[in-house]
Amino acid sequence: MLPLLHTGPGTWQWSIHPDVIFVCALMAAAYLFVVYQLRGEMSDAGRVKRSQVTLFLAGVATIFVASSSPIHDIAEKHLLSMHMFQHFLYTMVAAPLLLAGTPPWVFEWFLRGPRVTAGARFITRPVFAFAQFNAILLLTHLPRVVELSLNVHPFHFVVHAALLGSSVLVWWPILSNVQALPRASYPVQMAYLFLQSVLPAVMASFITFADGAIYPFYRESPTLWGLSAVTDQQIAGGIMKLLGSLVLWGFMGLAFYRWYQRDQELAADDGRWGEIEEELDRMGLTTRHR
Repeated sequence: MLPLLHTGPGTWQWSIHPDVIFVCALMAAAYLFVVYQLRGEMSDAGRVKRSQVTLFLAGVATIFVASSSPIHDIAEKHLLSMHMFQHFLYTMVAAPLLLAGTPPWVFEWFLRGPRVTAGARFITRPVFAFAQFNAILLLTHLPRVVELSLNVHPFHFVVHAALLGSSVLVWWPILSNVQALPRASYPVQMAYLFLQSVLPAVMASFITFADGAIYPFYRESPTLWGLSAVTDQQIAGGIMKLLGSLVLWGFMGLAFYRWYQRDQELAADDGRWGEIEEELDRMGLTTRHR
């Protein structure tokens, strides 16, 4: 690990992580190759919006910042709260950006074949997506798993990959743009997001109100900024509960707004059609006058 840029005291320095650079560069290059090079060879490929490219690359940039900035090194050596913030970036920022930035025809290319489509429909249903994400979230925050991931780098990489992959699935019912695997209805989206904001909050409560530091690694590691291990753990629980809830409730409000807006548009369309029928009736062009 080579120091790249000092941004303050010794703790705040950017470090080169070759594995992170490789993964992020590979993701960006593969995406750009597919949407700009292979797209012309696919007869059923749709257009690529500039906003989609921006969103996807922003997702990759979020992964890079979470995995290669001082956030990563502080999370691995000092603070559970930074570790939790790192996971927040993976699950609540990077994952929805990657999903929203991928054109639907890219997913549809992988869905060719009835068995693949059937399997994809199953794993993207709200019940399964909700269950698998929270199961992985719980598993990856168990003390023994956290201890192992902090001491074994390849396992830590697997944990982050699992969190990111499960996060893409959990966001699917909200952000899907694939016709064969549609997003949930607006009422279901709101209920889904509400439940998703509740369950991690329960997990966070156990971390916040635990008797003492429950993670041996952070209990024994030197903390920063005068924080005790218990205070750091309480902050970590707050991050897990509050930051995720803010994002989820924001999407819940957006779903409600879109639901209300759609109903208003439908009501307006019904009203306009009623006026047209009345006018046709006055002109004697409806079946009632025949």
